[in-house]
Amino acid sequence: MSPPAANQSGGRSRRRAQVAFDRRELDAILSLYGRQVAGGEWRDYAIDHLEDRAVFSVFRRASEAPLYRIEKHPQLAQRQGAYMIVGMGGQILKRGRDLAMALRILEPKRLRLIG
Repeated sequence: MSPPAANQSGGRSRRRAQVAFDRRELDAILSLYGRQVAGGEWRDYAIDHLEDRAVFSVFRRASEAPLYRIEKHPQLAQRQGAYMIVGMGGQILKRGRDLAMALRILEPKRLRLIG
């Protein structure tokens, strides 16, 4: 009787690659985050890299549920766009193929004086 066959990968378990934000995407997200922190609106964030998506969550306080989630879903890139902004209640606020355009929904409204 022969010994049990070893794992094909040399004993290491196979893991699928995780989805992550690239440097350009993180620059855009962290630029918005910095402006919101300076304005006193946001205070904390978390980044999750999962098998099917990457998520940047924004918090008013670390102990609360996220105010917003900025998600990257590469498998949806050809359909609705890879980027999605999700609100606190789980509602999708914006979808798109361009991250900068999707992030505009989170920009603070600027007041203009007419005079």
